[in-house]
Amino acid sequence: MIRHIRWSALIAVAGTLLVGALLIYLAYTTTTVVVPTEGGTYVEGVAGSPTHLNPLLSGYNQVDADLVSLIFSGLTDINERGEVVPDLARKWDISEDGLTYTFYLRPDVRWQDGEPFTADDMVFTIEALQDPDFQGPPELATLWQAVTAEKRSDHIVSFTLGEPFAPFLAYTTLGILPKHILEGVPATELPLHPFSAHPVGTGPFRLLELTAERALLEANPYYYGQKPYLDKVEFRFYRDYGEIFAAYQRGEVEGISRVLPPDLDRVRQVEGLNLYSTWLPRYTLIFLNLEAPVFQEKEVRQALLWAIDRQRIIDQILDGQGRVVDSPILPNSWAYDEDIPRYEYNPQRAKALLEEAGWVDTNNDGVREKEGVLLEFPLLTNDDPLRVRIIEEIARELAEVGVRVRTQTLGHGVSELLQSRHFTAVLYGWGDLPPDPDLYEMWHSTQATDEGQNYGGFANRDVDELLEQARLISDPAQRAELYRRFQEIFAQEVPALLLYYPIYNYAVSERVKGVQLGPLSTPSDRFRTIADWYVNTKRVMVSETLQ
Repeated sequence: MIRHIRWSALIAVAGTLLVGALLIYLAYTTTTVVVPTEGGTYVEGVAGSPTHLNPLLSGYNQVDADLVSLIFSGLTDINERGEVVPDLARKWDISEDGLTYTFYLRPDVRWQDGEPFTADDMVFTIEALQDPDFQGPPELATLWQAVTAEKRSDHIVSFTLGEPFAPFLAYTTLGILPKHILEGVPATELPLHPFSAHPVGTGPFRLLELTAERALLEANPYYYGQKPYLDKVEFRFYRDYGEIFAAYQRGEVEGISRVLPPDLDRVRQVEGLNLYSTWLPRYTLIFLNLEAPVFQEKEVRQALLWAIDRQRIIDQILDGQGRVVDSPILPNSWAYDEDIPRYEYNPQRAKALLEEAGWVDTNNDGVREKEGVLLEFPLLTNDDPLRVRIIEEIARELAEVGVRVRTQTLGHGVSELLQSRHFTAVLYGWGDLPPDPDLYEMWHSTQATDEGQNYGGFANRDVDELLEQARLISDPAQRAELYRRFQEIFAQEVPALLLYYPIYNYAVSERVKGVQLGPLSTPSDRFRTIADWYVNTKRVMVSETLQ
């Protein structure tokens, strides 16, 4: 009897303790949350290897550009809407005549070696670009050749232009060089200078180690912006993107810098590997030589666009890896017009337009004609298998509305053909569009010469005036209205057949949290939110998160 009472007492005590422990656990877990914390390393595989870790020289190599984007920073940055936002400069103002831009630098910025950042560094960087022996991309230096850089004080610098140029702000995202390290180095020696392998910038990460196999970066202790959670970021170098996927399967990397379309199905099947997708700032289109007789009427050009099923091409040929283009201005841009007229696939409307314009098939041979001119043309592209399939599909679709297309391919030299204007219609890609919506060089009539990029010879007085004014006015609202009217005219005139944006795919292990991928200006913009990425967590009281 006594033994029974003892066991009952022990069970009661144990139950009380268990209930108490459970209540404590519930109280703890319901009043605490898991939050990101500092520490950890993110390892990404990239295709290629670095050559020049210098922001003035990194334009030729994507791996250089990726590393430079983390090591260096510019006066300004570009957000997801293509807007210029402060970075090293906390603010700026523009003179009434639009010629002088004055930037007010952050006073708390230090180089990654601890030296202070000042306006001297800004002036030094611009003078390096203006050097006649500059070794970087010529297009990078072209604008700056006519700019006068002046130090107003240690933290104020101004740039004076020869004439108003509203897109200028977008050029101030350029990474800045340290004068105290590179002063006196001739421009011809910059590519081979040790700085290219041991850079010092002002960005969120600084280089610790660089070998033939990897680059190891650590969080910059002097960084003035949002401190990243990650302690380190490591890049491992591989020959191609296929090798990176194999490296992920071996556990060597946690991120695949780009997933190409042939690898998408395999990546989707890997458990624990998150796939992020967005479109790139480039598009595929058909350039039309507007001097060709068949392209003289806008009704014909409109009909061609109505007759091409662009979504079908994306779905069936590109395996969904594209987005229909409706405007030459990027859809994430502050200047993009959401209400722009769109050409959805409508072959019946295409036929009606051609009939109204006098293009009829009088002899029932399947090809329309007008005043003795057959509605036919050659459509050229390079020998890329996907592009060959695309022009063949376009030829099939246009044949259904009475247009005969003769497909042709060229192994190389397509860009030279465009430049010379010796073509009728060419399917090609227009890549790496700048974040500013300035389209003067592509569609202004003065750029229809052999030196310009208006390959089709589009000439429209209203468009010329709109593009000219948009370059002179600094106010974004006024510029947006000008570009809205430009897009409206472009949609009516159809000087080229816009097809699709390609899709950029990026894969990261689910162990890495906080990753977001928005619209990109360059592939390196995948690191735009890297300060929010984390691999370590901790549990804190709810009250701490509210402070």
